[in-house]
Amino acid sequence: MPDLNNVKKAMDAVDADPEAKELILTFGDKKVQRGEHIGRAGAQKEPTLWWPKAEPGKTYLVLSLDLDGPFPSFPVLGPILHGIQPGLNAGDQKLDSDVPPVASWIGPAPPPLSGPHRYVFFLYEQPAAFDAKKFTPQKAGEEFPITKRIRFDPDRFVKEAGLGEVLAGGWFKSN
Repeated sequence: MPDLNNVKKAMDAVDADPEAKELILTFGDKKVQRGEHIGRAGAQKEPTLWWPKAEPGKTYLVLSLDLDGPFPSFPVLGPILHGIQPGLNAGDQKLDSDVPPVASWIGPAPPPLSGPHRYVFFLYEQPAAFDAKKFTPQKAGEEFPITKRIRFDPDRFVKEAGLGEVLAGGWFKSN
């Protein structure tokens, strides 16, 4: 199982300074509070993202993970990649992208009888040299394979993509 120490450090950094580091997640008109429980049906569509500190002219990337697959008490399949969206720019109260995702958002789907899973979103500044094709293991029009989503190593991805520190983060729970 991939090491989650850096994920935990990033979550702690957001908790320590939410005014500067909170990535705001919104499903429809529902603004999510960090750690809030959102019903599975309410989180199937990709959330709108907003970081008030986003700078015009900079490009960002968001990485979303389920930390608890298949069960919070037995997360041997985690983290599970739930999405990678590059090309995000500061828009009007949201981060917009006109480039395809590396991995499309998949909504929460914990197994029956599972407790709530934690779904985290981390925002990074995207380097100019970022090459999405290097991280897209599917052909055009195909979905990112589940075999590449399970036991996803966020530290490895961050290193290979040339990303720096987490700028902002947000998360919710769902089952």
